[in-house]
Parts: sequence; structure tokens; C-alpha cells
Amino acid sequence: MSQHIALAEILIDLEKELRELRLWEAESPSAEALASVQPFAVDTLSFSQWLQFIFIPRLYDLIEARDALPVNCGVAPMAEEYFQPLGLNTANLINHLRRIDVLLTR
Repeated sequence: MSQHIALAEILIDLEKELRELRLWEAESPSAEALASVQPFAVDTLSFSQWLQFIFIPRLYDLIEARDALPVNCGVAPMAEEYFQPLGLNTANLINHLRRIDVLLTR
């Protein structure tokens, strides 16, 4: 299985998990919020918003264009820090992000 296909499958699982946790939002944040230059857009978005509106779409864009995928990814540790105090059962969500980290880190 190609790396692009494997990534697409994980992204589908990630989106499903965000929806099941009710972290998927119906409306996009403002263009200004999405234009943040801070890591994970911490100054304008929640981490789950960053996943939904920046991380997932950018990876899908790379997949669809068959462009080179990132060679380093470390999103799972940020997810662990962000979700830990929220009291949600995010084990599956974090596992999907770990799978992405492993797949993209060469």
C-alpha cells in the first residue's frame, strides 16, 4: 500500500473519531484565525480546530496532488498535552495521530 493511501485511510479514521467525540465543528473559523503563523495556530484556534481546518485539509491536498509528504511529524505529543485535562476519552484519537507520526517520520 502506498504511503499516500495509508495516510488517507488514517485521516478518515481521525475525522471519524473527531466527530464521535463531538469535536468536529460545522463552521470554519475566520480567515484571520486560519492565517495564524504560530505552531498549531495556538493563538487563534483550539487544537481540535487546527486538526480539522488546517492539518487534515493540508494532508488531503498533498495526497490528492500526489505531492511529497512531510518527512517528519510529531503531532501526537501535542494532542496528549491538549486533551489530557479535558477529560475526554481520546485514546483512539491520539492513536490515529501516532500512526500519522510514524508513517510520516522517516
